Amino acid sequence: MKAEVLSTLAQAKQSRKAIAVVTHLESGEQRLVAREDAGKDALAEVLERGFRFDRSGVELLETGEHFVSIHNPPLRLIIIGAVLFAQSIIPMAQAAGYDVTVVDPRGAFATGARFPGVSLHADWPDEVLPKLGMDARTALMALTHDPKIDDPALNIALGFEVFYIGALGSKKTQASRIERLKFNGFTDKQIARIHGPIGLSIGAVGSAEIAISVMAQMTQTLRLG
Repeated sequence: MKAEVLSTLAQAKQSRKAIAVVTHLESGEQRLVAREDAGKDALAEVLERGFRFDRSGVELLETGEHFVSIHNPPLRLIIIGAVLFAQSIIPMAQAAGYDVTVVDPRGAFATGARFPGVSLHADWPDEVLPKLGMDARTALMALTHDPKIDDPALNIALGFEVFYIGALGSKKTQASRIERLKFNGFTDKQIARIHGPIGLSIGAVGSAEIAISVMAQMTQTLRLG
């Protein structure tokens, strides 16, 4: 691999940009394709599938065999609320390859003792989230049930291309949340990005089963859109 290709890959990793290296196996020629340009490429379908499913592999075209190497940024999950439910879902998310960050201004909850090995921010979401660089490989969950904490996080998340936004609460809670978001100027289309009540409807009982339903919904959104 040429030095300029390695340099570009390093820069893409640093800035959390998805990029693919396409190598013609017979000639050894290489080219780089950023995810935002994949739709205009001769390998558009292959690249889109590769980026969506984190899948690299050999593709046979009329011009010969090409190896498509996908370089996606790491998956990231931002949890608003250092609550009991977060303790159930974090191990599942980590096992699925997510880097987890927990944000909760209530310092008594956001402690290393309760969340070992997790990036913690005992600050208000509107102070922290703009600094985290949320992107298309980021998911956000609002779990506190407290509008003073959850609402600012949702307002900010809707301004970014995060692939998943979920909010814990009942249908009644979600209805009230929608009214507040509309009051803040968000459209029905924007609000529809929020999964609330959070998780797939699988009859889940208890934190562990609800966590399974949420991880399933998050995975479905990531992989299938």
